[in-house]
Amino acid sequence: MSRIEAPRPHDAAEPGTLVGRLREGLPAEAVLTDPDVTASYARDMAGFCPAGSPAVVVLPRTVEQVQHVLRTATALRVPVVPQGARTGLSGGANATDGCIVLSLTRMDRILEIDPVDRIAVVEPGVVNATLSRAVEEHGLYYPPDPSSWETCTIGGNIGTASGGLCCVKYGVTAEYVLGLDVVLADGRLMSTGRRTAKGVAGYDLTRLFVGSEGSLGIVVRAILALRPRPPRQLVLAAEFPSAAAACDAVCRIMAGGHVPSLLELMDRTTVKAVNDLARMGLPESTEALLLAAFDTPDPTADLAAVGALCEAAGATQVVPAEDTAESEMLLQARRLSLTALEAVKGTTMIDDVCVPRSRLGDMLDGVERIAAEYGLTIGVCAHAGDGNTHPTVCFDPQDPEESRRARESFDKIMALGLELGGTITGEHGVGVLKKEWLAREIGPVGIEMQRQIKQVFDPLGILNPGKLF
Repeated sequence: MSRIEAPRPHDAAEPGTLVGRLREGLPAEAVLTDPDVTASYARDMAGFCPAGSPAVVVLPRTVEQVQHVLRTATALRVPVVPQGARTGLSGGANATDGCIVLSLTRMDRILEIDPVDRIAVVEPGVVNATLSRAVEEHGLYYPPDPSSWETCTIGGNIGTASGGLCCVKYGVTAEYVLGLDVVLADGRLMSTGRRTAKGVAGYDLTRLFVGSEGSLGIVVRAILALRPRPPRQLVLAAEFPSAAAACDAVCRIMAGGHVPSLLELMDRTTVKAVNDLARMGLPESTEALLLAAFDTPDPTADLAAVGALCEAAGATQVVPAEDTAESEMLLQARRLSLTALEAVKGTTMIDDVCVPRSRLGDMLDGVERIAAEYGLTIGVCAHAGDGNTHPTVCFDPQDPEESRRARESFDKIMALGLELGGTITGEHGVGVLKKEWLAREIGPVGIEMQRQIKQVFDPLGILNPGKLF
């Protein structure tokens, strides 16, 4: 693959070079060059990942403007780093030195909501929660709901193939992307997929772009599948004397054929962190708190059945929410988990290891051993119904020795996940944080094939270089 050389700093303001050529097809206010401003676009929320200094930040509003940016980048051999709301947790949106940061947040229109075909057509900068509320007015539902759903964008969700709390029943982002409009590295516009409920014409290029982290093309429009709006869900909270007992309850629930809309776990460390941050009044005497929800016509009966299974697994207390307001309070506590753990020491490294549900208990036990071995606080919250765990290493970034132990423990947790038959990322993506681990998971042949796919779509290597592999 061709090497990309960053433009020299003094070139940026000269007519006919990078900034000058960008301004030929973009409004002046869409091209940001102030170093203090461009520095603020340098990274996402993965605090332990390296980031470079952008040469310029562009904020297009139209497909044609995105095409102009890519044509300019190709002509000048300048790397392009696409960004949404920068809520990512793997450094996938981090800038490289001398790059164009392509922020898509101003492309934020919902173009269409069709209740008959049950689709929405949106631009990449639409915020997840904004879409969810808009389709709800039509009696529809867009299920993917990452913890950052109030701020994260659909383009970013597509780039990382994100999941969320309701994945156990409704699945992840990839299952809702029917078609895409993508600007390729050379500025050409390509459409993939369809508006129809089914279709198998040719290779599934839509799925190829979902999860590609902006390394193959820039998504400028998405056709998303919707579902009928379900009834409001009710949540049950169950306290357990050990993480192993909580994981046993998860296995009993799934083996029993139940289909909860949500099945989430918070360990003792996470519960305490949430209480310290938000004074939620969660029970700190528990070793693990399991949240189960149903959005069925009779959620009370479903919760009663699951509550009995929790008690059989050793739950010390099972408390069903009385109404949707109490349910939302419990869900908000879960959504605050990562923010609360970050507040423990100031910085976190968030693992995203997904294991088979049957090995969930082994995963949590292993994380506890690793925390003790390295003398660190490691909280775990998990999409337990999927086996998707988020062990979160809390550390002081100003302490070199603690930072070293944090990195080593992070790697140890990923190794544990692979040993248990899992994957290094269930929904956060690879970015720069897990590049070496992707190679370990998929092997040399897998890496070779992925590099060849990258070469086809991006022969100059200008799209989000340094990410994935």
